[in-house]
Order: sequence, then C-alpha cells, then structure tokens
Amino acid sequence: MKFFPESTLQQLEFDKIKDLLAAHARTEYAKAKAAQLRIHTRIDYIQVALQQTNEYKTILQGGQYFPNDFVQNISRDLKLLGIPGASLAGEQFLHIRRLASNTNNIFRWFTVEMRETFPGLAEVISNNYYEKTINQMIDEVLDEVGVVKDTASSELADIRLKLYRKRNEIRRVFDRIVSKLNKQGYLADIEESFMNGRRVLAVFAEQKRMVKGVLHSESDSRRTSFIEPEETTELNNEIFSLEYEEQKEVFRILRNLTQQLSIYAALLKTYHDIAGEYDFIRAKAKLAIDINGSYPLLHDKAHLNLINAYHPLLLLYNNKNNKPTIPVNLRLDHNNSILVISGPNAGGKTVTLKTVGLTQVMMQAGLLVAASPDSEMGIFKQLFIHIGDEQSLEFELSTYSSHLKNMKHFIEHANGKTLFFIDELGSGSDPNLGGAFAEVIMEELAFRHSFGIVTTHYLNLKVMANKVKGIINGAMQFDEKNLLPLYKLQIGKPGSSYTFSIAERIGLDKKLINKARNLVDEEHFRLDKLLNRTEQDLQKIDKEKSTLDKLLKENEQLKKEMQRVLSKELHNQEMERLKQQNKISEERITYMKDMERRLKSMVIEWRKADDKDSVVKMIHALLFNQKEKMQKEKHQKKLNEKFDEVGGEIKVGDKVKMKQNRQVGVVKEIRGKKAILQVGIIPMTVSVEDLVVVVDKPVS
Repeated sequence: MKFFPESTLQQLEFDKIKDLLAAHARTEYAKAKAAQLRIHTRIDYIQVALQQTNEYKTILQGGQYFPNDFVQNISRDLKLLGIPGASLAGEQFLHIRRLASNTNNIFRWFTVEMRETFPGLAEVISNNYYEKTINQMIDEVLDEVGVVKDTASSELADIRLKLYRKRNEIRRVFDRIVSKLNKQGYLADIEESFMNGRRVLAVFAEQKRMVKGVLHSESDSRRTSFIEPEETTELNNEIFSLEYEEQKEVFRILRNLTQQLSIYAALLKTYHDIAGEYDFIRAKAKLAIDINGSYPLLHDKAHLNLINAYHPLLLLYNNKNNKPTIPVNLRLDHNNSILVISGPNAGGKTVTLKTVGLTQVMMQAGLLVAASPDSEMGIFKQLFIHIGDEQSLEFELSTYSSHLKNMKHFIEHANGKTLFFIDELGSGSDPNLGGAFAEVIMEELAFRHSFGIVTTHYLNLKVMANKVKGIINGAMQFDEKNLLPLYKLQIGKPGSSYTFSIAERIGLDKKLINKARNLVDEEHFRLDKLLNRTEQDLQKIDKEKSTLDKLLKENEQLKKEMQRVLSKELHNQEMERLKQQNKISEERITYMKDMERRLKSMVIEWRKADDKDSVVKMIHALLFNQKEKMQKEKHQKKLNEKFDEVGGEIKVGDKVKMKQNRQVGVVKEIRGKKAILQVGIIPMTVSVEDLVVVVDKPVS
C-alpha cells in the first residue's frame, strides 16, 4: 500500500497499535512480525489473516486450549545445526526436542473435526508433517535433563563404570585418612574440602608437615592448609584422566547426534516458524479481545460501510477511565465517495478521520477492527492524509503552501483505489480564495472517483456537497443548550460552526457579537443560522425517533408476552382435551376387556352346552344389542349400589361383586383360583382375586 506523506501511519497512530500487538507476543518471531507489520492490498492474504485471528479469538473466548507453548528463541541453535562439523550441547538438544513435541501436539490437536472448524488456523501447518524420528534420536542419547546416557555408546559406558569404581576407591581411602588424622587432632573443623577439582584435607597449619601430600592452598588467616594426601594423588590423576576421556566421548556423541539431526535442520526451522506464527495470531486475537474487534465483510473493491466503528486507542483509554465512547457510522461507495464533515471545533471531526483511517489500515494489516461484524470494508491501494500543520522552515513553506503542495500530490496521483483524509480543506488562506481552491480540489478528486473524508468550516463547500455528484454532507452534532459536543456524526446534512452561539454562551460582550454579525454577509449569516436551526431540529427528531424506537420495542415485548400467555392457554386447553380423550379411551378399554372376558366364557359354554341355540342367542344379544346392554349395565350398577362389601373368604353360594365392573353374582362353583359366577342368566369364570363378598344393604 502506498502512503502520502511518509508520516501517514504515525499520524494515524498505527505505531501504537503495533506496540499493543507486540506486548501480547511471547516469541521473538511474533514480536518482530508485529514491529514489521505490513499493510496489504491482496484480498486473499487479508482474508486468511483475518480468518485466522477470528478463529483464535473464538478459541480464547471459548476457554479452549491451543497447544502452542514453545516460546524459546532457538534460531541460532537451528542455524548451528545446519553447519557441517558443528556440535550442539545437551541443553540445546532439549530445546529442539521441546520444539518437536510442541509441533506434534499441534498436529494431534488438528483432528478432522478441528480442521473443518478452524480451517484458517489449519492452513498454517498445511503441506507440513511431523517427524517423530527427531525425538527418538535425541531420546536414545540424552536423558530428561540433557545429560548423555551411559547407553549412548559402549565406550562411554566402560569409562563411566571405571570412574564409578575409582571414585568409590578414593572415597574409601580418603575416609580412612580423615578418620586417622582426626584421632591425631591434625584436622580443622571442616576436615576436608575441594581444590582444583581434587578432594583435599583441611589441616591445621602447624601440623601440615605431619601430613604427606601436595599442598594446594591455605586459608586467608593462614591457620588452615589444604593438602591432597599422598595416598590419593595417583587415584586422583587416574580419575582426571578418565573424566577427560569421558568429556571427549560425550563431545563425540553430541557431534555425531548433531550431524544426524542436521538433515532435519530446515524442517526444524519450519517448526520454529510455525510456533512463532501461531503466537503472532494469538497476539492479534488478544488485541482483538481488548478492543472488541470483529471480522467485517470484505469486498475486493473500493468500498466502506462502517457500523458502530470505534477508534481503538480512544476506546481503550475511555474503558480504562470508565468513560463512554461514541461510535462512527458512515458509508462511502461509488455513488457517494466523498464525505464533507462540518461542525464546531473540538466536535470530533478529526477523531472521525483518524477512526476511519486507522480502522482501514488495521483491516488491511490483517487485524480485526473495532466495529460491528456487519460492517463492509473494501481494499484500497493508496492512502493520502493531510492532518495538522505541516509548515516547514527548511523549505520556507507556509502552512497554506504546505497545504497546496499536499493537494497537488493528491490530485496528481489519486484514483479509484485511493482513500484520502483532509482536515480543514482550504484553511490558512483568504476564505473566499481558499474556499474556491477547495471547491476545485474536491471536484477533481470526485472526478477521479477517489474515496475520502474532508472536514471544513467553509459554507461554499457545504453547499457544493449537495450539488456535485459523489459528494455528500455530514455534521458533528452539538448540544447548543449546554455548549457540549456530542461527538456523533450525522450523514446527509451540513453542520453549523456555532460561532456566535459559543460566543454568547461564554459571556462575550453582546455589542462585540452584534458588531461581528454586522460585518458578516447577511446571506452567509442567515445560512449558518439555518444550518444551526436545522441541526437542532434533527437532534430533536433523533431523540423523538429514539423514544419511538423504545416504545416500539416495549410494544413488541408486550406482544411477545401476550403471544406467550395465549400459547400457554391454548396448550392448557389442548392438554385438558387430551385428558378427556384419554379418560374416554380408558373406559372403552375397560369395556372391551370385559367384552373379551364374556366372549371367552361364552365359548366355554358353547363347548359344554347341549342347547347351542340358547348360547347363540346370548352371543347375539351381547354383540348386536350393545346399546341396550349398556343401559342394562348402568341399571345393574345402580342395583349393585344396594350391596355392602364385607370381604372374607369366598364360598359357594356367596354373593360377590367383581372389582372391575362392579357387577354382582352368586358363586356357583370354585375351581382352584377361579370361581364360576351366575350373573343374571350368564355364567362367568372369574379370578377369585377379582371378587369381594357382599351382602344386601339393610332397608332404611
């Protein structure tokens, strides 16, 4: 992306964004990438970068764990690994092992499901693989603390076995000498020490001639001499020789391991970059969480539709101080590509410019933006900015000369892929002449289909915005009653500078104010007053609209509550209806079971009876006279209410009542757990458990 002037990114405070990003980085790779963060113009790169950041943000906010814990910078170790004849130390191999294990954890984390869920993050390790041989080779040589194992070579095992034996031998000899000299009173309180890697005796200075051996040193007070006993000198020499052989063998083993792993130097460099890349994406995600960043909809063209966009640095500052931040809402497209913002000083015009500019730069750098995810952003290839006083003593340029110099560059190089920001267009010169030049500049930029935002106090530019195609007005709202800026951008109408209103509110002499009014062209004053009144009316309309929206929301809430209550009532009615249906169904089931039992009894009677016709009549009556039968049964139930239940053992001749249908009959016969009843003219076989003995109720 091309910038003009060179200080564009500094003026937009993008360097502060990079500092915040670097503060979240844990690896040198990520910190360096944050410091050198580039602004891109290829949508495919930007989309991948934004997608990766958004996916990592989802992981962090969801409390998931991403297995990238390697943060050491081992670039030098990896370079050394690729140099022929080089040798790495045990600790350096442990770092390499941790790097390989970290990569293994990442590959294992990306299951098929995770690759589908986080395709952007999975792209980082695409076309790469995990080589398990690296850790296997290191584990064969080194233990968990980086010491070469005895089993690394047979020579090393033999040397260390000899060392073990010699050290045990010297320990026994030395302990014997210490015990002997202690009894003789020759040794000081500390008894022994180590000098130059050798075990020595701490002998009283006056007794040093009594101990044969090599004098290594004396204490500062000259009261103690440190002597290596004669008996252990040769053993110490042998141990020193073995330790030197051990060092040589360890060095040979490590150099050999370095040579074996050198074939994986490039792969390990890739692993190191992968760990750093994921750390960089994590840093971007952490920054996005800080500023409540979102992933906007991208277009591969010049386009800008910001919804609730915040200046990220201002948002962080206000959040820290518990202050509200007013968002920016604006849209620039090919039909309306230039926005002219007017309004009072300190009303937020410049902040709006910087908010839009910094948001665009962050997005094209692959950072999530502090705006609604419904925002739409396009790709620009040039960014021009003119904010503040750029007067130069070196080139003898006045403020206005510098202003025109910048405008010359804007006009000569602007095109349909240019986004520009001009603060106080035409300022620094005679209002009429400066305003005329400003009109020409805006017309030329609109003719070149450039996109941009201009702030001004000139009335002619405000009027021009309604006449020239592609240029629209906007105003920063102002509370005239309380003399406070509202920092809210309103698109479609120009704004007043509130010059005389502010003068009146701060108590300036009215004579001076009126004198100033008389000096102003009447049409100019009337237009500014009209803008003032229009803006206040629009603010009043906004408040009424806000109140109406609130009432509509409340009405919608009441409607939903009413629907909920109505649905609940309909549900209750439906449940009651189902209960009634179930009750009827239960009665029919009982009736059908009773019918089945009767039919079975009739089949038994058919088999036993000699008079088949009488049984056929009973079956006919049961099946075809149901209505009459039901009426009889109801009548029978009423009759049954004339009996009292007494219970007890059932015997032949007892009156009994069936528990299910409450019919009363006389027991004719008992066959085990079954009883044959005479109910009217129909004999029935019923389980004894379903019967209860009854007696006639006494007549009252």
